[in-house]
Amino acid sequence: MSNFIDFWETVPSAYRARILIGGIAIFWIIESAVPLFRFKYHKIKHAGINFFLTFTTIVINFLFAGLLYFMANWVVEHDFGIIQWVNLPIWIELLIGLMLLDLVGAYFIHWLEHQVKMMWQFHLIHHSDTTVDTTTANRHHPGESVFRAVFTTLAVFMVGAPIWMVLLYQSFSVVLSQFNHANIHLPELVNKVLSWVFVTPNMHHVHHHQTQPLTDTNYGNIFSIWDRLFGTFAYVTDPQTIVYGIDTYPDSKEHSHIGGLLKIPFQNYRQSTTAHPKNTEF
Repeated sequence: MSNFIDFWETVPSAYRARILIGGIAIFWIIESAVPLFRFKYHKIKHAGINFFLTFTTIVINFLFAGLLYFMANWVVEHDFGIIQWVNLPIWIELLIGLMLLDLVGAYFIHWLEHQVKMMWQFHLIHHSDTTVDTTTANRHHPGESVFRAVFTTLAVFMVGAPIWMVLLYQSFSVVLSQFNHANIHLPELVNKVLSWVFVTPNMHHVHHHQTQPLTDTNYGNIFSIWDRLFGTFAYVTDPQTIVYGIDTYPDSKEHSHIGGLLKIPFQNYRQSTTAHPKNTEF
């Protein structure tokens, strides 16, 4: 286990970049072979918009990297946070740490973005994608990337996560996000088994339905337990009935161009008026 910890404590940035790029490449190939939807779209152009927003996310995360490293080292030096207060086998601490980092750094901030109108204005750029695929995973407005970086730092502070655990969590989070956004069709049995532990594409795609209240469900990124525990889990019996996008921005001129997407958070709030489909279980 010490070798495992040493590896993640000193993992090069180039290695983490390969995880990001490799994950996109793998899931892009898989979704081309077994797609859930056969979108009629310019895949490269669509990816270009999402890759630009992925780049802005990388820049924001780079700017916050120093604070994140400082916080991870501070909690260890001062024995602060849940992991530092318990004395359990390291693999149990790792599991607890990953789950709590996912709770605060992914689930809670995601839930909050759906509750606070100002934050939603930034987050809806992610929801505006009408052809959800693996490149959608990092389609975030720079403003939202700041929100998420702040809450990741808060999660490290509360959990008392050492830097090796933080870097492992971030890598795991990237791959799972690419997976659960991928335009792939999972057999129902496989989906049901996996979704008891992890967030699957079938589960997360429900969250990308264009209408409420489905938009306000399935907030998880890695572990599905949080949605089940907090009553935000929803299941659509036929995922091919899901309509992606956000009903308040139906015009492609507003959600298919970088300039328009970056301006959305500074426009007036738009209220959704449509109802959810009937083939839904909450």
